[in-house]
Amino acid sequence: MPVPIPRQRAIPAAEGGQAHAAPPHDTTAPTREAPGHHPGPNGSGSGLTLLVIEDDPAGSLSVPELLDSAGKPIRIRTARNLTEAERLLTDDVHCILLDLALPAPGTSPGAGTGTGTGEGDEDELVALKHVLRLAPRHAVLALTANDDSERGAEAVRVGAQDYLFRDELDGRLLSRAIRYAVERKRADAAQRQLTESRLRAQENARLERGLLPTPLLEGSPLRFAARYRPGRSRALLGGDFYDTVRTPDGAVHVMIGDVCGHGPDEAALGVELRIAWRALTFAGLCGDELLSTLQKVLEHERPDDEIFATLCTVDIAPDGRRAGLCLAGHPAPLIAREGRLAELLPYEDGGPALGLLPRARWPRRQVELGGKWSLMLYTDGLIEGRIGRGNQRLGQDGMVDMVRRQIAAGLQGDELLEAAVNEARDLNGGDLTDDVAVLLLDRTPGVR
Repeated sequence: MPVPIPRQRAIPAAEGGQAHAAPPHDTTAPTREAPGHHPGPNGSGSGLTLLVIEDDPAGSLSVPELLDSAGKPIRIRTARNLTEAERLLTDDVHCILLDLALPAPGTSPGAGTGTGTGEGDEDELVALKHVLRLAPRHAVLALTANDDSERGAEAVRVGAQDYLFRDELDGRLLSRAIRYAVERKRADAAQRQLTESRLRAQENARLERGLLPTPLLEGSPLRFAARYRPGRSRALLGGDFYDTVRTPDGAVHVMIGDVCGHGPDEAALGVELRIAWRALTFAGLCGDELLSTLQKVLEHERPDDEIFATLCTVDIAPDGRRAGLCLAGHPAPLIAREGRLAELLPYEDGGPALGLLPRARWPRRQVELGGKWSLMLYTDGLIEGRIGRGNQRLGQDGMVDMVRRQIAAGLQGDELLEAAVNEARDLNGGDLTDDVAVLLLDRTPGVR
């Protein structure tokens, strides 16, 4: 039969002695603190509140005066059953003292009072589990008989923070147990949040690492190197994207792009554009036809019409001496030929960024590379860093001068890219705020 809902028994934390049950009066509404004072189970308010859940017709259980670590009285509320406890469990309760002899929901008052073994024990744990489900953010102390330490240990295993013997309650012990339970619950919650955060970070890292491209250059004499640094803190993937593949005809195709912004949405869009570029390249598209199709992909996939992307594509002939260049609002690549200073490839004939003009065109310019060369593609994150304390930026001219010095010092391949990114960062006075992607393709005839 259902358990009747009694009136709440208020047990004040009176000073100077033990607090006993107050005379019966209507206290069906939960005890409230001053308006606006709700520190919560994990908060740091001006005092602690204890909710005692026990059904003690004989009145043998008395809660002594309780003080917190600052010497302030611990506020006490009592409930005779779980239904009443649910009503009294407001945000300003910090800890619950649960009598394990309390009947489980839907059982008669005599049920669930076993002696340490058998079916009655399980009923008492059902009541505890009900409280833990009802108050997952609150500290819970289990109250058990003196000879029932096994049941108390089982309660801790199920989820209580600690257990106490019913006949050994005193103010000092109970106050310390409450403070310990609250702090342990806070520590457990913080540890759980930290673990969850680490797991999410690991999953995100695996996902982002899997989305970074793997160059497909098998059979090509060209050497490939890349550096990638997203602007987002603790991220592996930003709005910049790149890829390079070798098609069956022996041509090598390389591209680099930049979606405006550097958040997770931009990173996802950059991955979509990169994958689309690879598929379209293997399908035989290049130049204006390829970029027009990529613009359609961008228009369909971008979250709003303000999003655009810059792009640079280079398709290198099978003999490695010539290339077709297309620029869609993107900085021109830098080329270093044997016996000549590094310089930018021509960029006067570039088209607009993808997503800006609905019927734009992107002319493909033929460029001579020569026999031995290094071609560096980059995003604007590399050249937009500051130099010095003013507003002056590194810019393309500054980048060209920087790379010339590094090449003259004998740097090449991965070392050259690492030096370029690190020097740009040092000139900026710290980490570059935008995403940075830099690629390098080297051709040295006779060297594979």
